[in-house]
Amino acid sequence: MIPTIKWENNLVYIIDQRKLPQKKEWLVCRSLQEVITAIREMAIRGAPAIGVAAAMGLALGCQSITTENYGTFRSRFLEMAQHMKLARPTAANLRWAVERMIRIVEGMVDNSVEEIKEAIKKESQIILEKDIQINLKIGRNGLGLIPDGATILTHCNAGALATGGYGTALGVIRAAYGAGKNIHVIVDETRPLLQGMRLTAFELMEERIPATVIVDSAAGYLMRKKMIDLVITGADRIASNGDMANKIGSYQLAVIAKENKIPFYVAAPLSTFDLDLKNGDMIPIEEREPGEVISFAGNLLGPEGVHAFNPAFDITPAKYISAIVTEKGVLRSPYRSSIRDLFGTQL
Repeated sequence: MIPTIKWENNLVYIIDQRKLPQKKEWLVCRSLQEVITAIREMAIRGAPAIGVAAAMGLALGCQSITTENYGTFRSRFLEMAQHMKLARPTAANLRWAVERMIRIVEGMVDNSVEEIKEAIKKESQIILEKDIQINLKIGRNGLGLIPDGATILTHCNAGALATGGYGTALGVIRAAYGAGKNIHVIVDETRPLLQGMRLTAFELMEERIPATVIVDSAAGYLMRKKMIDLVITGADRIASNGDMANKIGSYQLAVIAKENKIPFYVAAPLSTFDLDLKNGDMIPIEEREPGEVISFAGNLLGPEGVHAFNPAFDITPAKYISAIVTEKGVLRSPYRSSIRDLFGTQL
């Protein structure tokens, strides 16, 4: 598996996904702001991976706080945390990781600043290691959804590069392949930044999992022709009723899948759930630079001066989702009650 992020020499190293698959190059982050920039500019992307990066970025950033006074340290750390929360608005894992780090600081009021800094750094490494274990569990839990001989459509990249390692949706695919199932993966290109073409196809080829790339607009044709048996994606945020936000284009795939009686599965860790949101309409949708649509790799694709709209995510209502695979098991409709039972809380 391709590594995503690591600590080395008290710096944060991120595999620069903007340069894949042509180059495997580490981006060295020496400050909180450099990690935030890496997240915003999508050198690292994918909800779980962003969560890990947020935790490591705060661990790196707090090393620059020179005070020995707890109150001053806490105040400056909270400023850093707020800055990190704004890096990208849709993925729930980023906020989850930041709030987890804040709880570390607020629970160590009687400790020295140096002890707090060390605890924050240790916690960020724990988040990375646990994410990999969580993804392995997601893979095992989703294994039963993949029949032998299946042709699977996946969207964007929900693999090792989008997580601490192994992957969510791609983790389920990896588990099926590892179990000896004869599968074939259809990878849509995923405009505008081609994460399917550049990243998912790359990961599958690295592990010799049979895969074919299609243009985004071919998916409906393949489903109608019965050339796809199931669809599986990751998620960036899941509301308490099962509505989910994922890479733009997920909604239309779910609708077409239902029309053609093809199951549409979502694979995501519990950290992706946002129980404060009653439905998907409450999920903030990031709008990115129009230039990503009209150009690629610095080359203008459309006419000079043309306008473009670039929402990075869309909302798939729960009624289109056949099941949600988590590290704690597989959830099915009605999602409000199955999510409530999983988390043991009143929604």
